[in-house]
Amino acid sequence: MIKVSVILPVYNVEPYLADALESILHQSLRELEVIAVNDGSTDNSEDIIRKYQQEDSRILLFTQKNQGQSVARNVALEHANGRYLYMMDSDDVLKNADVLQMCYDYAEKNKAEFVFFDREWFSDQGELTTLGVHSTQFVEEDVRYDGESLLNTMLDTCSYNCVVWLLFINRNHLKRLGLNFYPGIIHEDELFTTTLMLSSSSIYCLKQILVKHRIWFSSTIGKKYSRRNMECYLTMADELLCFSRGAIVHKYLRYTLSKVFYTGHVIPYKDKPAIFFRAVKSGYLKYVGLKSILKFFTI
Repeated sequence: MIKVSVILPVYNVEPYLADALESILHQSLRELEVIAVNDGSTDNSEDIIRKYQQEDSRILLFTQKNQGQSVARNVALEHANGRYLYMMDSDDVLKNADVLQMCYDYAEKNKAEFVFFDREWFSDQGELTTLGVHSTQFVEEDVRYDGESLLNTMLDTCSYNCVVWLLFINRNHLKRLGLNFYPGIIHEDELFTTTLMLSSSSIYCLKQILVKHRIWFSSTIGKKYSRRNMECYLTMADELLCFSRGAIVHKYLRYTLSKVFYTGHVIPYKDKPAIFFRAVKSGYLKYVGLKSILKFFTI
C-alpha cells in the first residue's frame, strides 16, 4: 500500500531539485510515491528527475508544456494512489527523515481529514529568516477542529497561512470534495486551501516545523507585485463567493483584499483604474476599506 503521494510540480528549479528529492527519498516512511510534473522547464530539471527515477522506481514523471502550478498539481492528483497527499514545492526540503512518518501516524491516530504544521524560511544564501506568525501558534495539538471555527481563530490572530505545502491531506477526503486547483492563476493556494478548510470538520494541528521553505528571486513570492497578482486575487474572491457566501467568507475577504489593495500601490498607475473598476463592479470595495483604497492610489 502506498501511504503517501508526494506531489511535486517542477519548473526551472535545477539548482535546488536534487535537495528536494533527496529529502523525500530518504524519508523513514518507505511506502511513498513521488509524482513529479515537469511544467515545461527550460533548464535541466527533467534530466535530474530522470536520473533519480533510474535509481528509485517510486518516482513517476509526467511532462507538459508550461501551464502553471495549478495544472501541474491537478495532473499529479489524477495519478496519485497514496492514502495521504503532501504537495511539496520543488525547491523546498523536508526538515528531517521522519516528517512523513510522523504526519502519517498522527493523521491515522486522529482520523484527520488533514493535518497542518509549521515551516521555517531560508534564502538562496542559506540564512534563516522569520516571516509572519506560525500557523500553529494559537491552536493546540490533539484537538479536533472544524474548518470554520479554525479559520475564524486564525483570521483573528493573523496566523492563517493558506499554502498547501503546510498540509498533509487525506486523499479520499479530497476526492469526496471533488476539489482541485483553479487553472491559470497565481495565488491558487488561497482558493484551494480556504475551500478545503471550510469543507472539513476533522482538522488537526502538529505543532512542529516540518518543512524548510526556500525564498529565491524567480519564485512567485520573490517576483515584483503586479497587476496580475491583483487580478488573480480578485478571481480567487469571485470563486470563493461562488463556493459560499457565509459570514466567514466575508471575514476572510476583508482580511485578504484589504492587504491586496494596500500592497497594490506599487503597481504602475496606468493599471490601477482597471483593477479598481473591477473591484467596484464586483462589490469588493466593502472588503477593502478606505485606508487601503487611498494607499492604492498613492503614486
